[in-house]
Amino acid sequence: MTQPSRFHIRPIAGEDHAEWSALYADYARFYAVNQSVAKREQVWQCLHQPSPAIFALVAVDAQGRLIGFAHYRAFVRPLAASMGGYLDDLFVASAVRGQGVGTALIKAVVQIGQLQGWSVIRWVAAEDNQLACACDDKLARHTRLANL
Repeated sequence: MTQPSRFHIRPIAGEDHAEWSALYADYARFYAVNQSVAKREQVWQCLHQPSPAIFALVAVDAQGRLIGFAHYRAFVRPLAASMGGYLDDLFVASAVRGQGVGTALIKAVVQIGQLQGWSVIRWVAAEDNQLACACDDKLARHTRLANL
């Protein structure tokens, strides 16, 4: 899951805690969500359980700094008799937006979905988040919240 030398995508690791926490706090602020340290720690613990229900990829710049993340999970699609994937959170540091980091994170999740045999990958971006919607529109059709 590598990209051009300016950044690469990899699974989250224990040593990413401090930088991930700072990015996750920025993510919460971006969406005007009151996010406490305790809530961030709860999410961090979910990502690091022996059998996690949610997984994370991170984008790392050439200097080894985290510049983005994607949280994703599998879900059962009973009517389709298949599994799907859901991209819960996607965030890229403001300093590097528009440089392909978000697209690379989404493509990495798509690659995981292909390896896992997922029949669909879903995610929702706020309609006023034009940068994310533009990224989403290149990779998938827009899903309306009511249709989930």
